[in-house]
Amino acid sequence: MTPLRLREVTVPNRVWMSPMAQYSAGADGKPTDWHLVHYGARAAGGVGLVMVESAAVGPSHRTTSADLGIWNAEQAAAHRRVTSFIAERGAVPGIQLLAAGRKGSHHVPWVGEGQNGPVSPADGGWDLIAPSPIAFGDLTVPREADRADIDEVVEAFAQAARMAHAAGYQVVEMHAAHGYILHQFLSPLANRRTDEYGGSLQNRMRLPLRVARAVREAFPADKPVFVRITATDYIEGGITLEEAMMFAKELAAVGIDLLDVSSGVLVRDAEARPPAKDGVNVAFAAALKKASGLLVAPVGQIADLSLADGVVGDGQADAVLVGRALLRDPYFALRERPSDTTAWPEQYHRAL
Repeated sequence: MTPLRLREVTVPNRVWMSPMAQYSAGADGKPTDWHLVHYGARAAGGVGLVMVESAAVGPSHRTTSADLGIWNAEQAAAHRRVTSFIAERGAVPGIQLLAAGRKGSHHVPWVGEGQNGPVSPADGGWDLIAPSPIAFGDLTVPREADRADIDEVVEAFAQAARMAHAAGYQVVEMHAAHGYILHQFLSPLANRRTDEYGGSLQNRMRLPLRVARAVREAFPADKPVFVRITATDYIEGGITLEEAMMFAKELAAVGIDLLDVSSGVLVRDAEARPPAKDGVNVAFAAALKKASGLLVAPVGQIADLSLADGVVGDGQADAVLVGRALLRDPYFALRERPSDTTAWPEQYHRAL
């Protein structure tokens, strides 16, 4: 429960909300009442940082037509209602920036085949780009990104960072994991290019590092930039921890402030998913912290405050990102302080 200072932003504690897509935006990509209530409840529930779900950096970079967007001024203005409430409750508002690549243009999880169900352009979907024309599972085969596409991705992330600042976010996070486009460029399983964006690790890092530089330059210097990084693809021929450590060092040189450490989910293969164990990415976070010197926060299967306290207290990480436990319980971060009137909202003190 100790504060953490990141540039000129102070997060009041080390238990943070992980970005988790709600697929509840309007057709214009703007947040709705659902987002205000959903994120507002977690801010009132005592987390130090609320990382709003991955917001698309452009209409063709969405995963679904119900994704949040952060690519224009009208969206930024609509986000201000959410960021203002989060900040009023004492939490820090952050937002994750996303370009989907080959994992785009599918159904929301509760419709049809959900994330396994492609939506064609004729049915309201859109064409996809990726490092190579390799489909993700049953989704649409993407077009190989050309130089103009790559440049557009870089500028889209930079524009999204500018809009995030206008929206009142104090932190932005680049999503470079979970099989989205930056992860696709990083992994040889999705990137079969033979130009300067494919082949060696140095080449495969080129686009993610261009994006990191662009976001860092576009976002105010007194606010931190995070990267969600994958530690391993869990499958032969994919990213290894050693490669992730090299990428982390390069991110440190760019000026990234913290790594949100995850793993897996590049391909639709049960063996390529993280194993079911508590704190699955904690050891990866500790290794990346040691290799890069960056602050780290693991995510994944952290559903117990005593585990979170041990991870931070032992120095394995600087904070933890909590996901599903916060979906089940908005007041997860306060459960070990059932009578603390300084932590619970005053409107609830009669229940303490």
